[in-house]
Amino acid sequence: MSEKTAFVTGASKGVGRGIAYGLADAGWDVAINYHSDQAGADETSQVIESKGRKCFAVSGDVGSKEDVERMFSSVIAEMGHLDCLVNNAGRQTFASLLDLSEEDWDKTIKTNLKGSFLCSQAGGRIMRDQGNGGSIINIGSGANKQPFLNLVDYCASKGGLDQLTRVSACELGKYGIRVNCVAPGAIEIERTKEESPDYSGDWSPLTPMGRVGTPQDIASMVAHLASDAANFITGQTIYVDGGLWTKTHWPYETD
Repeated sequence: MSEKTAFVTGASKGVGRGIAYGLADAGWDVAINYHSDQAGADETSQVIESKGRKCFAVSGDVGSKEDVERMFSSVIAEMGHLDCLVNNAGRQTFASLLDLSEEDWDKTIKTNLKGSFLCSQAGGRIMRDQGNGGSIINIGSGANKQPFLNLVDYCASKGGLDQLTRVSACELGKYGIRVNCVAPGAIEIERTKEESPDYSGDWSPLTPMGRVGTPQDIASMVAHLASDAANFITGQTIYVDGGLWTKTHWPYETD
């Protein structure tokens, strides 16, 4: 693993940071992207380097083609090659269909869906030209398949991400590039705790395994899909949710 490099978008905090840590623990050197939280990115980098792995942080908007091209060029210049891309950067807006602004819709689609497309295109071209295959892992959500009231922009973006995963897997398989999606359940991070003061108390009873997830739960699956142990897995969406989306049809049924 000493010569394997992964690039994780949106890794200055939350699930993205956990994924970056998990890949470093699995022996990967890790490039990370952040949009505005340089302090968070610096902290992520320091922890990765403390694990004995190389880390490179680059800022940019994943929804901007110019930024994406610059970021991937910088990653290759610094790290030498790219073996895994994790499309994690995302946002959401809490608003009903009738109240959601066009501006918020555009921001969410630009980051979550267009950003994953642009990064997959840039990363896929690099992996194709390297000739050694690779892995692209999209970070989805229960919203890949489940309707969430007042999250219409987020649901639309994650539903699109599910199909982007499948089409990309079909097109890139001939280059040995695998494309999968990891869809978390209720994960307790800074953002979700802000949404609900008792996030764990709210979601643990709804989850068959009786607890909320952690970034480490997601990181473990990402590290597996990125590894050679998963070299015949592609085009799949894997729900890492403690059974949550198997059991519930939230928000319509919650018991």
